[in-house]
Amino acid sequence: MTGQSAMTKENLRSLTMEELVVLAQQESKGSKESMRALEELVRRNQKNVYITLYHLAPQRNDLADMTQDVLLRMCRSIHSLRNPKTFKYWINRIITNRFYDELRKKPRQLNTVSMDVSYSGNGDEGKTSSRDIPDQSEEPEQLILNSELDQEVQAAIKNLPEHFRTIVVLREIQGLSYEEIANLTNSNLGTVKSRLARARTKLQEALQPYIKGNEN
Repeated sequence: MTGQSAMTKENLRSLTMEELVVLAQQESKGSKESMRALEELVRRNQKNVYITLYHLAPQRNDLADMTQDVLLRMCRSIHSLRNPKTFKYWINRIITNRFYDELRKKPRQLNTVSMDVSYSGNGDEGKTSSRDIPDQSEEPEQLILNSELDQEVQAAIKNLPEHFRTIVVLREIQGLSYEEIANLTNSNLGTVKSRLARARTKLQEALQPYIKGNEN
């Protein structure tokens, strides 16, 4: 990265996440540059942190505070990240640790449902509806259906038991590998794959009435 001494907001926004991490860690290069890089990291990640926490703990009314706490932990710990390429996994560890902190405080206050209860949504669709920008070339009717499907998917994720919901969020929304999820949740690989498969099946089964209703 050249011209760091004259780094502007526009320059920072053109950097990759990895480059921002490297710049934020270089205090010797000047506090202004590292602080600006850190501010850009916060700007880029605050929405994703909030959305992830929302899906992990949808019943909480202090998600904004939890988000700020995660971002503060990120800023305080950025120099401990040895490999900037692992930033995505690293910040998800901060998010899940913050989430588990709340579970330890109030372990029985999360909403759970029976494994046999039907859900509305689809694991794969959850990833698309939560992260993608709608195609504006679609017809208005299709956009309405997409909005309805998004609501169905979000409701489905919200109603999943905590241990299923966490894995679905980390896999379908955050796109982490099975190995990364196993490390974050202190589970073995087989457990992660089994829980994800069962959660997807339940979500797919419950989404079928919605899909059939729109086919008629």
